[in-house]
Amino acid sequence: MKNMNVSWRAKLVGKSLVPMSTEKPFRERIFALQDAVAKIPQFDFPLQHSFIDGVYVRTIFIPAGMVIVGKIHKHSHANILSKGKVSVMTEDGGLEVLEGPLTMTSPAGCKRAVYAHTDTTWTTIHRTDETDLEKIEDWVIAKSYEEYEQFRLEGENHMKSIEVKP
Repeated sequence: MKNMNVSWRAKLVGKSLVPMSTEKPFRERIFALQDAVAKIPQFDFPLQHSFIDGVYVRTIFIPAGMVIVGKIHKHSHANILSKGKVSVMTEDGGLEVLEGPLTMTSPAGCKRAVYAHTDTTWTTIHRTDETDLEKIEDWVIAKSYEEYEQFRLEGENHMKSIEVKP
């Protein structure tokens, strides 16, 4: 008998719900792409960092024709695609073509692969009082899905341990 402990999500396509597995195939594919991209000459994408009263804003310029594989984010956060057209692959959304200007939210646990069809400007916005970029990365990024799952479970256990008094 097959393992029935499989997590499924669905997305609306037209008027139908189409199931999307959240198991290994996507994760294996995105890490394979990340490994392949790491073997070709790397390009330093221009970054702009801004800090505004407990908010970290990071803007990246992605030239047309470039591929980026992002990191696993521990927290949901806002994204602004100011300009450009990209193909984006995520575990939850599958393959989508996005065109700016566009504002969206990334859920916690999101890792994406991006192909820039045109020159693109993409901004992410994170809640943090930190201004040290290394510390921000430790707060925002999980180095693996296993680390993300542990972070998520610790957060749930912390919330369960908070005593509610009448």
